[in-house]
Amino acid sequence: MKNICVYCSSSKNIDEKYFIAAKELGEKMAKCGFGLVYGGSSLGLMGEVALTAQKAGAKVLGVVPQKIFNTDIDFPKEIELVITDDMRERKKTMELRADAFIAMPGGFGTLEEVSEIIVSKQLGYHFKPIVILNVDGYYDKLFELFDNFYNEKFAHGNCKEIFYKANCVDDALNYIMNYKPVEDKDKWLEKFSFTK
Repeated sequence: MKNICVYCSSSKNIDEKYFIAAKELGEKMAKCGFGLVYGGSSLGLMGEVALTAQKAGAKVLGVVPQKIFNTDIDFPKEIELVITDDMRERKKTMELRADAFIAMPGGFGTLEEVSEIIVSKQLGYHFKPIVILNVDGYYDKLFELFDNFYNEKFAHGNCKEIFYKANCVDDALNYIMNYKPVEDKDKWLEKFSFTK
């Protein structure tokens, strides 16, 4: 494991408890020797995790679409920054440069990013660890929706194994550090098939 991609909010108007969790994640990622791949902004949880990780000694890679880069949003000055043509290229670049994924609290963008990376793993395009960091129960309602997927047969119950629910930073990082990648790809695809 080298780099963790962190999906999270760029909002500045959220509760301080989420910034505390982002700061803890950045510090502990650096302490564990991980680099950070993230969405490039210096705002919100994005900025908190990036600047904290960088200050603690982690290598930080920001990935931002040209359209967003052209706005008046601030970007950290001393990190590697990759400018992509659009959002699709941004997500692909983040996926390729990461060895694991953590979704912190966020809005529609964060939900879209982590959903795509879950489906990519379900279909066997990658076998990297995925963690949803459920800070103070933020994602409880989302997990209830996922349970409805399983109960109503829109997703196989085995899909619960595709990602890991963590309630704290230490739990998230321990899961990633002890993760065992899938060896038999055919069994993986059979286990999580939509048709079962």
